[in-house]
Amino acid sequence: MTPSLHDQDDAGSIDPTEKSGPRPVVKYWHLWTDADGVSRQAECALTEFRLKGVGPADPQWNNKQDTVSATPVFTVQPVGWIGEWHENPAPQWIVVLSGRWWIESMDGTRIEQGPGEFSFGEDQNCSADGQGRKGHRSGTIGDEPAVLMTVQLHVDPQRAPCHKR
Repeated sequence: MTPSLHDQDDAGSIDPTEKSGPRPVVKYWHLWTDADGVSRQAECALTEFRLKGVGPADPQWNNKQDTVSATPVFTVQPVGWIGEWHENPAPQWIVVLSGRWWIESMDGTRIEQGPGEFSFGEDQNCSADGQGRKGHRSGTIGDEPAVLMTVQLHVDPQRAPCHKR
């Protein structure tokens, strides 16, 4: 018997069919703190997707994260909003729902994101530099508010880019 898409195991041992396409790679930005206490940004990717159905639904690609206590927070940053140097309140996924915003880390890297783009903010425990910088700056871009959904994870921050959460 040839396995159907519904028979795909969680380990991904059956090759996906033409219908499901290749295993996805979803890019995101990671704001993290290095061993010297400097915030940096790295472009990372979610790659550990498994093809699995939910009930009778066709299989979909899932990248299941560890189960941890978390707090979802929705925020609306007004037009012209700037958050001067600060750290994220907790390691958190940040998803742009509408509008645009920017994030600048202590190493000078600045990224911009719009709807559907996301990042992982984990710049806790930075060391202030001689210029008053600690953590990151962020702000809105354009003539509409930036609407963000954050999922604050109740975990200890790690000091490594692109680690599995």
